[in-house]
Amino acid sequence: MSDKTEIQGMGAIPHAGGVAFRVWAPHAQRVAVIGSFNGWDGDKHPMQAEERGYWYADVVEAHVGDEYRFLLTAAPGAFQRIDPYAREVTNSVGNAIVHDPSFDWAGDDFHLAPWNELVLYELHVGTFSDEDDNRPGEFAAVSARLGHLKKLGVNAIQIMPVGQFAGERSWGYNPSHVFAVETDYGGPLAFKRFVKRAHEQGIAVILDVVYNHLGPSDLDLWQFDGWSENNFGGIYFYNDDRANTPWGDTRPDYGRGEVRQFILDNAYMWLDEYHVDGLRFDGTVYIRTPHGPGSDDLPDGWSLLQAINTLVAQRFPGRITIAEDLQNNKWLTKGVGAGGAGFGAQWDSNFVHPIRQAVITPQDEQRSLAVIRDALAYRYNDDAFERVIYSESHDEVANGQARVPQEVNPQDPKGWYAQKRSTLAAALVFTAPGIPMLFQGQEFLEGDWFRDTVPLDWDQRDEFHGIVRLYRDLIRLRLNRDGFTRGLCGQFTQVYHLHDERKVIAFHRWDQGGPADDVVVVANFFREPQEGYAIGFPAAGTWKLRFNSDWQGYSEAFEGHPSADVVAEPGEHDGFPCHAALSIGPYSVLIFSQ
Repeated sequence: MSDKTEIQGMGAIPHAGGVAFRVWAPHAQRVAVIGSFNGWDGDKHPMQAEERGYWYADVVEAHVGDEYRFLLTAAPGAFQRIDPYAREVTNSVGNAIVHDPSFDWAGDDFHLAPWNELVLYELHVGTFSDEDDNRPGEFAAVSARLGHLKKLGVNAIQIMPVGQFAGERSWGYNPSHVFAVETDYGGPLAFKRFVKRAHEQGIAVILDVVYNHLGPSDLDLWQFDGWSENNFGGIYFYNDDRANTPWGDTRPDYGRGEVRQFILDNAYMWLDEYHVDGLRFDGTVYIRTPHGPGSDDLPDGWSLLQAINTLVAQRFPGRITIAEDLQNNKWLTKGVGAGGAGFGAQWDSNFVHPIRQAVITPQDEQRSLAVIRDALAYRYNDDAFERVIYSESHDEVANGQARVPQEVNPQDPKGWYAQKRSTLAAALVFTAPGIPMLFQGQEFLEGDWFRDTVPLDWDQRDEFHGIVRLYRDLIRLRLNRDGFTRGLCGQFTQVYHLHDERKVIAFHRWDQGGPADDVVVVANFFREPQEGYAIGFPAAGTWKLRFNSDWQGYSEAFEGHPSADVVAEPGEHDGFPCHAALSIGPYSVLIFSQ
């Protein structure tokens, strides 16, 4: 064995002379590394005790690809544990594998788009592909569909968790090994290949991470070195009521330095070793509080979020962190220096819930345009793009809720009402200020509710090719691809027209203002068309109709209500110096610019 201080790091660390191993087990009396390289013999490679409960061994006989475990002897006896830092495992209850961290990233100089020019697409690796793909449920099958996303206009994928989980199928929010990539998805090498391929297509990869709890099943971290208090989880977890979460008593001990470092190292790994472009944090309210919404603060958790975001800002500038908190807490996206958590953006419940309700409500008379107005214009702090806005996500289309078309009309989720009102919601997602997000298959009216056992029905992409085009056109306008809708990337929004009786709302979006920048969006939340409807415009002259969601090219079910360019004439209306009359179809959105 070599000098224990020679090689730094945790877990298995391959080097030219073998593999070094380091593990934290402060209550162990003896630790050995066992594996395929020594016949699983606990006497051959004992580990040396280091400071603060770490153990170290440098094994010349070990190589990349070998399987291994740690053999611990402690007060309860002798037992084996999987390496908490294992980059690869045979399965959630199997062995750790010595993983080769090297990968050919040559040519991968990808940079995330500015946050006001992001379009996210949330997907679940296990169901994004279908049964006709060669390897459904794997990164390779998702890679085969990147062309669809690129053509759609998406420039960032948000992937549900890929850490090793119990069983063969899961949403991913039950991580057994947070450093290992799920074997059923293809493992770590396949994930790296996928990220590089996505970058080659101009698509960023944002990864969902779970730090509010671990497991709870197949969790080798539980009482890892034999010690615990109150029969809780031991060194990696709180050992009092702070351990309690809705998913088990498995909240990590954010106040223990070694556990904080474990989580920091995990976040760093995804950004450094896998080149992901951002992290989406699951359920941050269960990190920053001990018992979820309405409970007291958990300072350990808040400071951990600050520490991770500080790390990302300093070491990976330009990459994004996104919080799923859904408690309307503006401090999540305030800077760490101001006392905030430092996230770049957060999922916005102030948008998704009222907008979904607005289109799902059966009776037009029951829709509140004032609620829609507030959802459109809401912001947490000074930056309008501190929020992620959407009408569907994995949470919104499961757990008792279905996708928007199904909620609109359960008896006919592919019919006129379902198509019209779901695309009405989508049009607001892409025209309101914020980072827009789709959930997989939304662009072709996928299914009723999300299950991790049911793959996407890609045949619907062909059946509803017009709806796919509608989404593509919205994304193109949102990103100003043709150079005349810059306002949709801008900070400013004014909802200036609201007619609650006729259910018409109009708002103005702009960045600097003026031709090719000012955008006017008109939405009709009524079942009947509006003819000769007068609204104000920011300037005189011709306003080009850039988008009409009622166009028959999007669906044969649509009426194709005639809408056209309008000429705004002087004359104050809605607080603007000019006005024009327009026609808009039922449950439709029009987008104008000069």
